[in-house]
Amino acid sequence: MNSKVYTVEEATKKIEYYCSYQDRCHDEVITKLKSLGIVPQVIDHIIVHLIEHNFLNEERFACSFARGKHNIKKWGKFRIENELKLRNISKYNITKALKEILPETYIENFHLLAEKQWDAVFEKNLLKKKKKVGDYLLRKGWESYLVYDKLEELSRSH
Repeated sequence: MNSKVYTVEEATKKIEYYCSYQDRCHDEVITKLKSLGIVPQVIDHIIVHLIEHNFLNEERFACSFARGKHNIKKWGKFRIENELKLRNISKYNITKALKEILPETYIENFHLLAEKQWDAVFEKNLLKKKKKVGDYLLRKGWESYLVYDKLEELSRSH
């Protein structure tokens, strides 16, 4: 627990800064405010202020989260969707966020990641190699039909 006691104005300024350098979801902001020792009634007041002043926008958060996790971490749609659900993002915003990823970019990133992982796994036994690469891609949240089709293609060509 934080030992400093914050006024509503101090807590608001601190959380505005917290939201300004990276998009946040409501849950992250509430957790941060609780860690500052802010009481629930004041948290509600600050959340309303943040939304009214566009520091907190769940749709914007979901869209930037989806784009970032796909482009940087190469996550598939299942993983992105599950991570957004864990953050209590609405189904509407999750659907909107997943539309941020262009289908051609999605497939291109999948093929690049699969081929890179295939080349990185040094396993003589073809079945074991397919399992290792497949498990990796499934953990990243890629659709199983994409994974299995790609594994067949890779095992034939290598």
